[in-house]
Amino acid sequence: MLPDRSSLTSSDNAGDKKKYIKCVVWDLDNTLWHGVLLEDESVVLRENAAAVIRTLDSRGILQSVASRNDYETAMRKLDEYGMSEYFLHPRIGWNSKSSCIEKIAGSLNIAVNAFAFIDDQPFEREEVSTSCPGVLCFDAADIDRLPDMPEFNPGLVTADSRLRRQMYINDMRRSKEEEEFTGPKEEFLASLGMKLDIFNAAEKDLRRAEELTVRTNQLNATGYTYSYDELNSFRLSDRHMLLMARLEDRFGSYGHIGLALIEKGIDIWTIKLLLMSCRVMSRGAGSIMLNYIMQLARKNNIRLRAEFLPNGRNRMMEITYRFAGFEDAAQTGGLLILENSLQQVQSFPDYVEVRADE
Repeated sequence: MLPDRSSLTSSDNAGDKKKYIKCVVWDLDNTLWHGVLLEDESVVLRENAAAVIRTLDSRGILQSVASRNDYETAMRKLDEYGMSEYFLHPRIGWNSKSSCIEKIAGSLNIAVNAFAFIDDQPFEREEVSTSCPGVLCFDAADIDRLPDMPEFNPGLVTADSRLRRQMYINDMRRSKEEEEFTGPKEEFLASLGMKLDIFNAAEKDLRRAEELTVRTNQLNATGYTYSYDELNSFRLSDRHMLLMARLEDRFGSYGHIGLALIEKGIDIWTIKLLLMSCRVMSRGAGSIMLNYIMQLARKNNIRLRAEFLPNGRNRMMEITYRFAGFEDAAQTGGLLILENSLQQVQSFPDYVEVRADE
């Protein structure tokens, strides 16, 4: 029997999700290395620290730094040990560790409660725990056991996972160029040479599809999560359509960034799941994928509905639906049923080449 998520509430579904760490923030002095850098520059890396960092990186877990230190001196030492490339948006200075973590979270667009923090000082860990209660804090003496903890074992390690850090680095390069760009936003988007592929998910795509349902909260219209086997049953079902989206531009690939599940009735289709990676929020990929589904429904002379289940963080997905012309059709508990008349379906924007399966 195919799985049904229509009776779930947002709290029911949230309870099913395990806590996985998406980013680890490291202190430096007497944590990543033995010694205090500003007292003696001949500090020594902590035993197994480099191995732990590489292991977490290979699982798609991002990493950064929050350290009371001189920025130039600390980065020079990280370069010397070949470690600087692993740390995104490092915060090295004299601010509180909690404020550093909050700024890193904002830069990465990741919720603070998906962070872990490592520091040798109990008062620093206490400060972070108090100010950012969702952050898991660890003593530097415990780093060897991190790779074996369930929070650091997402289970799903896909090709996209292994490239996650590089994708974020590409995003940083894009952001820098966008900040320096002086023309209209549409001109900048056109300069990227974006290509968006929308296609029926194949078996080889299902691990990434499962990962997207587990990791994506902000841009997930219903918050539903599905296992590999559930997704495969949808893929093989004549009553469902499982679509994925992949995006690339001149900076490189964003990877598989979108997923949609459509339940196909005789005269009505229902979008059961629509989600997008947060990294493409400003690229309009969610609206493009939704417009593609609308075009398909109109071409097949089918009514189109969509489910929306608020989870406290996915307001942007409701806005995406409303902007596309979806209106209230029904409500069951917290679940909204939206419907689109398909009288006005937008064409794809000129700044992106859309390549879609027929």
